Amino acid sequence: MKQYTSPPQHESRPEENTTDLLLGRLRSHPSVPIYELAQEGGSYTPVATADFVDEVKKIAKGLMAAGVESGDVVGILSRTRYEWALADWAVWWAGGVSVPIYETSSPSQIQWIASDAEAKYILVESARHREDVESVRGDLPHLAHIGVLEDGILEDLAARGAEIGDEELEARRTSRRMDDVATIIYTSGTTGRPKGAELTHANFVDTTRSALNLLGQDVLPPGSRLLMFLPLAHVFARLITVLAASWPVTTAFTPDTKHLLEDLAAFKPTFLLAVPRVFEKVYNSAEAKAIAGGRGKIFAAAAATAIAYSTALSAGKVPVTLRAKHALFDRLVYGKLRAAMGGKVQWAVSGGAPLGARLSHFFRGIGVTILEGYGLTETTAPISVNLPWDVRPGTVGPPLPGSTVAIDDSGEILVKGVMVFAGYHHNPEATAESLRDGWFRTGDLGALDEHGNLTITGRRKEVLVTAGGKNVSPAQLEDQLRGHPLVSQCVVIGDQKPFIAAILTLDAEMLGTWLKNNGQPEMTVAEAARSEAIRAELQTVVDRANQSVSRAESIRAFEIIDSDFTEENGYLTPSLKLKRNVVVKDLAPVIEKIYSGSRPAS
Repeated sequence: MKQYTSPPQHESRPEENTTDLLLGRLRSHPSVPIYELAQEGGSYTPVATADFVDEVKKIAKGLMAAGVESGDVVGILSRTRYEWALADWAVWWAGGVSVPIYETSSPSQIQWIASDAEAKYILVESARHREDVESVRGDLPHLAHIGVLEDGILEDLAARGAEIGDEELEARRTSRRMDDVATIIYTSGTTGRPKGAELTHANFVDTTRSALNLLGQDVLPPGSRLLMFLPLAHVFARLITVLAASWPVTTAFTPDTKHLLEDLAAFKPTFLLAVPRVFEKVYNSAEAKAIAGGRGKIFAAAAATAIAYSTALSAGKVPVTLRAKHALFDRLVYGKLRAAMGGKVQWAVSGGAPLGARLSHFFRGIGVTILEGYGLTETTAPISVNLPWDVRPGTVGPPLPGSTVAIDDSGEILVKGVMVFAGYHHNPEATAESLRDGWFRTGDLGALDEHGNLTITGRRKEVLVTAGGKNVSPAQLEDQLRGHPLVSQCVVIGDQKPFIAAILTLDAEMLGTWLKNNGQPEMTVAEAARSEAIRAELQTVVDRANQSVSRAESIRAFEIIDSDFTEENGYLTPSLKLKRNVVVKDLAPVIEKIYSGSRPAS
């Protein structure tokens, strides 16, 4: 079994917990604002770390006065906002266990999570969320309180806790130790009911310290600025928010990505955290805008130069002529792209799905280095990440300090170390299945090179086996197809079928621009799904993706449908992962149509 270990770079004390990270930041960098709050007109108001800690303490006292005991569960159901972070730290200060719930969750999903976690208190964002919780309250025997953020519950809690003394609060804060559960995060549930991953204080403390010791000075030097727009209910955003609060970084929150470009321009972050779809949108939008303005050839040349420049950097030598071309396009194109992201972004971390070497090289070539990482809910987000001084596009880098990654004989990625969770809440069977012989079995497939860099090749449960016995990982093809501006989502199929095929959905936002840029008449998504011009364009995309796989693995047929895969219709998880089994079940008629026709030519 091939494996690679990154030795630990720090040692934590067993009596510590996550709140010690925030206190450490208060001692070491009291003058750097911990947050900035958006105001009308695009301005931001700084929040001093000392003021934030005081606010956290007051709300924690209020939770204690409301009956929250050490180890009690408090649910948080809200969009990404400052109050989310405030509530999270307050729960930890009161000795509680916070359980995030996606604000898009249905009442039945809320009921399952809150009942399985035995939530005693739930903080929700709005009256609508309160109604959703109230609708299932009869099935939540442990629930004693519901508080609404928009109705001022945090202020009410701060007032209610005035009688709680500082010594009592400190005793409660220190009642939780490294081995205790800090949060229960429920998996996205791509198959079956979500499982509650118990993440300990040690998971947060040691994963944070490992990441900061490795990358902090390079990627997040003191004074760095982070704009957080991903859902804080997701482990990736949650860990980075805790990490930023532990280090001299100033964070701002935006709950609505529809205004992301305006927020980037106003806040001017130096660091971004995003999923690959965000970077794909940035690229596709820039390309479409350039074509619409008659600068399509310039953009194509600039993109090719950026990719070549980054590739040359990886090889260790940039030719003089390439360096000159790169400098020219930096003035003509790259500077404008960086300006669209606020003008100061130098580093970004991408996770949640493979980014692809092309996009990685492109953004690095324009001056925004994306460090692709890999992890799961059960690993407190990061298992591995690319190193700033040794970026290897197409890989997700080596494991974080204090962890080991291995590839077993079946190709599955195994991991053990500081980030691995304690187990699934109330689910010993699933825990025993996932945690075996000291290893967490990720369910993903990968490979390790001689330097410990990990490459993700697919997901074990998603591997398709054709009728001819060929094993095919759909992710590689799907990632390439989604990179085209016309494609919103796709699913590659072919399990127990004679050949591989795909179902594509169209990107409604990009459709009009693409049609205009390519001399096509206006049409609806439904009309575009039947358009021969659209089909011909997507055939070229499929052909290009097929060049990366063998003939037996290539897509031989595809269908375009006029509806999309979204979280709202149940085809995507809140973290934008495809619910493959649901899609395949619901689109059975489309799949039958694909395979009932004549067999594609060999």
